[in-house]
Amino acid sequence: MEVLSESEWTARRERHRARVRAWTLPHHERKARGEKHPVLDFLFSYYSHRPSRMERWHPGPGVVLAGDAEEYLRWPAYKRVEQGVTLDVEAFAAERAATIAFTHRLLTATASRAPRLGCFGLHEWAMVYRTDSVRHDSWPLRLGHDGTDAVVEAQNVQCSHFDAFRFFTPPARPHNALQPTRETQVHLEQPGCLHVSMDLFKWSYKLDPATPSELMADCFDLALRVRELDMRASPYDLSALGYPPVPIETPEGRAEYVRRQSAFAAAAAPLRAALIEVTGTLLGAPVTSA
Repeated sequence: MEVLSESEWTARRERHRARVRAWTLPHHERKARGEKHPVLDFLFSYYSHRPSRMERWHPGPGVVLAGDAEEYLRWPAYKRVEQGVTLDVEAFAAERAATIAFTHRLLTATASRAPRLGCFGLHEWAMVYRTDSVRHDSWPLRLGHDGTDAVVEAQNVQCSHFDAFRFFTPPARPHNALQPTRETQVHLEQPGCLHVSMDLFKWSYKLDPATPSELMADCFDLALRVRELDMRASPYDLSALGYPPVPIETPEGRAEYVRRQSAFAAAAAPLRAALIEVTGTLLGAPVTSA
C-alpha cells in the first residue's frame, strides 16, 4: 500500500479538479446558452459519465489516504484501514466482476494487434450516406449530399468498430468490408481505430472509482484530440469553428489522416496498458501485455 499524506492527496485532488474543469465548465456554459459544439461536447453527450463525476478525484487501488479522508467513506467502494481510507478492492471487484473481466479481455485483445490505418474516417461519411437526415444538421456538408455519397461509393469502407458501424445508414452498410456486431467486438477492435482510442475514456470511467483520476483525465484528453481529427476528416465543414478539413477524398488528405491516426495509436498504447494494469489488479490475475 502507498500511503499519501493529507497534503499530498488534497494537492493531487485540486490539480485534477482544475484540469478537468477546463473542460467541464465551458461545457456547462455552452449548455446554459443552448449552444451545441460538434467537437467539444461529443464526449459529454455520446459517453455517459457526468461532468460532476469527472471532477471527483480518486487515487485508484493500493493507495491509502491518510488524515481527514472521511468524505471518501460516503462511497461504498471505500473502507477504513489502520492508516487511513482506501479503495475496497475486493468488494469493488466482486460487485463489478463482469465489467472488469470484459474490459480486461477487450483491452488485452486490442493491445495484441497491430494498428490498421486504412479506414480514412469514412464512418462519418457512411452515417450520412443517401439520407437527408444528418447528425450535425447545423453544419453544412463540404461536398454536398451527392459529393458525399460519391466518396463513400469510391472508397473501400473498412470500419471495424461496432459502435460506429451501428450508426451507418442502411444503404451504407453493404459498402463496409466488415459487418461488426457486439458479439464480435473483442475479435475485431484494433488500436489504429480512432473510436477505439476515444473509448479508452469509456473504459476508464466504467471502472470508476478504481481508475486513478489522473489516468481518466489523460484518456479524456486523448479522446478530445482524437475527436477533433474525427470531425476534421468528416464530411462536415467546421472551418467556421477553427477546424480546417482533412480532405480524405484526396490522396494528400488520406496521407495526413494516416499520419495523425498513427500518432494517436501510439499515444493510446500506454493509456491502454495502464488500464490493463488496473483491470489485472482488480482481477487478481497476472497482467497481460502486448
